Amino acid sequence: MANFKRKLHLFHSNKFVTVVNEAIEFFTQTPIHVLPPPDKFLGQGIYALYYCGNFEHYAKLSEINKASCELPIYVGKAVSPGWRTARINISKSPDIYRRLGEHSRSISQTLNLELDDFRCRFMIFGDIEADLIVPVEASLIRKYKPLWNSLIDGFGNHNPGKGRYHQAKSDWDVIHPGRIWADWLTGEAASLENLINKVHNEMDSLSFP
Repeated sequence: MANFKRKLHLFHSNKFVTVVNEAIEFFTQTPIHVLPPPDKFLGQGIYALYYCGNFEHYAKLSEINKASCELPIYVGKAVSPGWRTARINISKSPDIYRRLGEHSRSISQTLNLELDDFRCRFMIFGDIEADLIVPVEASLIRKYKPLWNSLIDGFGNHNPGKGRYHQAKSDWDVIHPGRIWADWLTGEAASLENLINKVHNEMDSLSFP
């Protein structure tokens, strides 16, 4: 039996890094659409949301995106159940479109955001390329550090269901109240004042990537 040597088990591939970077470059060149996109389409993959409105605490982010949608406020993925085991036909499932619709409903329910102030872009992965969805999403989040991914958590949450309302409201629901099910949560949530201070600190540090 050989002694353990970590370097003999550690895999690294410059080719993999190149492919992920190629996907990110493609993503940044995809067209910008209103949220939700007006036409239903099929496919799973990666998407980003951009804020261009007048919510005072996101002023700097909005200013940047009004000029050009450069800094996403949220990056996510949309996949079908069973996608990892190839039990689905990914070309016949409107996963991205469906997920963008869910986000649109969440935003529309808030008391301080307007759906018309959001834009989106997305990238559809087909066949074997679908295996890149997770690493590309992670790379985009590391690259842009979207506010609703890295600082204000909870935007992508769903209704936890009966028997689970002892949880606390997410940071996102504290800053953007209005989702009906979030008002049923009884746990101790974060302070709005503290969250706003965190957002302001983040806005002060914003720059183009």
